[in-house]
Amino acid sequence: MLKSSVSGIIAAAIVIISAFLPWISVDVNGQHLVFTGLRSEGSSFGEPGKLSIAVSVLAIIFFLIRKAWSPRVNLFVSAFLAAWAFRNMLLFSRCEMGICPDQEAGLWLSLIGALAVFGCVLWNWKNLVK
Repeated sequence: MLKSSVSGIIAAAIVIISAFLPWISVDVNGQHLVFTGLRSEGSSFGEPGKLSIAVSVLAIIFFLIRKAWSPRVNLFVSAFLAAWAFRNMLLFSRCEMGICPDQEAGLWLSLIGALAVFGCVLWNWKNLVK
């Protein structure tokens, strides 16, 4: 197995773990609310961590498959994961009605991990094309 595949699997695991970590915290009306990728009661964020987990699992599976078509499919999967993480970053970190949330480590880990997965797929692609 290539080093880039192992790194990609580790990065995808980081994305999965980050879905359970706090993404933002905000103080509203004397209440301190903490939102994660899987728990966002009291907001209209939904649960974007579920899709992040599902796509990360797909990326891990495609890293493990050693067929010619696997890196091609994983390129699409990892690009979608990176775009989804960027979308979550924009959605969760925006200010609304003068209230700006505090960005927590989980949101940043999700974005960095997704970009690392995409980078590992590109690096893996470079090594396979030779």
